[in-house]
Amino acid sequence: MPVESHRYTNGEVTVLWRPKKCIHCGNCACGLPQVFKPRERPWVTPENATSQEIVDQVAKCPSGALSIVDKED
Repeated sequence: MPVESHRYTNGEVTVLWRPKKCIHCGNCACGLPQVFKPRERPWVTPENATSQEIVDQVAKCPSGALSIVDKED
């Protein structure tokens, strides 16, 4: 059974990735290549940018496959 989502955190912000929603347009990797590296595992390394940079880039995801998780979730 495929995994529904993956979480990646830098301790301040958590990125949620839903593979089934991803359209692989590459906005994340082009906009913040030090964090989003599709050819590596793990492919999201949020410790490589500021929390605000990550939040700003995730907001540009056209499919909604990437989102920021609230601390309460």
